[in-house]
Amino acid sequence: MTKLELRDLTVEYYVPRSRTRVLALEAIDLDVRDGEFLAVVGPSGCGKSTFLGAIHGLIPVRRGHVRLDDREITGPGKHSIATVFQSPSLLPWRSVRANIAYGLELQRKLNSLERKERVAELIELVGLQGFETHVPSELSGGMQQRVNIARALAVDPDVLLLDEPFASLDAQTRETMQRELLSIWERTRKTAIFITHQIDEAVYLADRVVTLTARPGTVRDILTVEIERPRDLSIKREPLFQKYVQHVATLIDEEGRIQQQRSAKHA
Repeated sequence: MTKLELRDLTVEYYVPRSRTRVLALEAIDLDVRDGEFLAVVGPSGCGKSTFLGAIHGLIPVRRGHVRLDDREITGPGKHSIATVFQSPSLLPWRSVRANIAYGLELQRKLNSLERKERVAELIELVGLQGFETHVPSELSGGMQQRVNIARALAVDPDVLLLDEPFASLDAQTRETMQRELLSIWERTRKTAIFITHQIDEAVYLADRVVTLTARPGTVRDILTVEIERPRDLSIKREPLFQKYVQHVATLIDEEGRIQQQRSAKHA
């Protein structure tokens, strides 16, 4: 069953400083299945974050549409979509418990007891028992991102967008968070779209990996990752996993060279 439908998605924006218009995305056609974990990769500047912004309704589209459960997305706040960004952006004066509860307080759909129960469930889900009263400055980077993920899940979104959430973490913490995110996703089965520059991260996490072309970004390739779940980090050493990584890396390298050639022509 299709959860998100993208048809002819084209995004263009104006750059005031240079007084030029930039075609960021062009004619993207893509179906995202209900409960799917989709990763999106591509060369630097191909429009990956713009892609997420268009899905969330934060960035207007020039042409085409995005539909969630067959309802067109025309702006932010009108659909059940939550985003996890690279920076946790937690409220520094609020505890872990209070940060997770923030979205629920804004929604006002649950009473105080229901909010308390929901937050307790999420704290258990992301493995932060014992840290409920800690403020962000008392947490590691990985723990802050767990709070960030829990806060996004608190509002029970239909779609979870993750924009390079582990990019600022060290390599060891990043791998730990990859495993933790999969554990969380396997329990919630939210439709998730994950943006990353790290190819092995995309292959490890995703059901399918979408590779975008050099700007203007469009779909170059969709790789189905035929590795059984649940996945242990040890699969990264398996030949099939390495084959997938090399396939995607080759595509991105080719698109990177195309981008360089285009830049040289306009230099």
